[in-house]
Amino acid sequence: MQRPAYSNPPPAHSPPLHHPVPQHVSTVPQLRSPPPPVPPSQPQSGYGYAQQQQAAPGAGGPGGGYMHPGFGGFMNDPTAQMGFQVGKSAVMAGQEYMEQNFGRFVSVSALKHYFNVSNSYVVNKLYIVLFPWWHRPWSRQQRLSNNGQDGYYLPPREDINSPDMYIPMMALVTYILLSTLLAGLRGAFHPELLGSTTVAATLVILLEILIIKLGTFILNISSSSQILDLIAYSGYKFAGVIISLLLSELLGHMGVGGTWVSWVVFLYCFGANAFFLLRSLRYVLLPDQGGQGVGGGAAGYTVARSQRNRRTQFLFVYSYVVQFGFMLWLSKV
Repeated sequence: MQRPAYSNPPPAHSPPLHHPVPQHVSTVPQLRSPPPPVPPSQPQSGYGYAQQQQAAPGAGGPGGGYMHPGFGGFMNDPTAQMGFQVGKSAVMAGQEYMEQNFGRFVSVSALKHYFNVSNSYVVNKLYIVLFPWWHRPWSRQQRLSNNGQDGYYLPPREDINSPDMYIPMMALVTYILLSTLLAGLRGAFHPELLGSTTVAATLVILLEILIIKLGTFILNISSSSQILDLIAYSGYKFAGVIISLLLSELLGHMGVGGTWVSWVVFLYCFGANAFFLLRSLRYVLLPDQGGQGVGGGAAGYTVARSQRNRRTQFLFVYSYVVQFGFMLWLSKV
């Protein structure tokens, strides 16, 4: 089969190809960083964005750093400032309400006295709590007021024998965390353990406060400062419990001894805490004939012989029997 012959010969050169040219040119927008914040003297719109203006280089914030323009504008916005004022007023009202209602039961000024501590006081106080055998003297220091007649006890920062509530509170939190940590090392941790340990420790504190309140009622101890002293002294046992748990767990991992080693450590911590309370509370429950009240003015009361005997018995039972039961309960974690 043959192709038919064409009468017209093909052109020597092919015509050029023409590509379509776009009629509407579209430009791609350039991505730029947001403008730096504008000084307060320049006009602003919205929440801090300037009206077609840019600040000079290096004026982006304190120290030349960059701060998002919306944040600075939000702080200068009248609505935000009004919200801050309302929030501040609400917080101050809440604090005032708490002080008024909490002051019905405990004096806030008297409570601040027990948190006036220093680093050296905390270290020395922990040493006395754990090694009270050689400490002398146990009496608390007093200072006369401006009139030269009324006296008051020095704060813990200035008197090592003064009770505080900082160490008991920190020891309580440390005990809760340590108990859950040891349970996790034994593989017995569960989410409810943290709450149950907190409830158990809080229950011990509440029971001990109830015993203290009952004892102060029977022994006719009416000073609120003396009650606060007893509550502060009751929290020092957590330090002994923490040392007992740490040493028992450490010696158990090292394979030193057995159950009897844990009992020896526990009995030492219990004995140190009992001796510490026995010597410290003697000046609270058994004041001298010319003793003065705890905090505030001079009480100048005299404890009768029968009342002194009952306070001595309560001091012994509280320092040894009650503390042994609570420390043994706290150690069984």
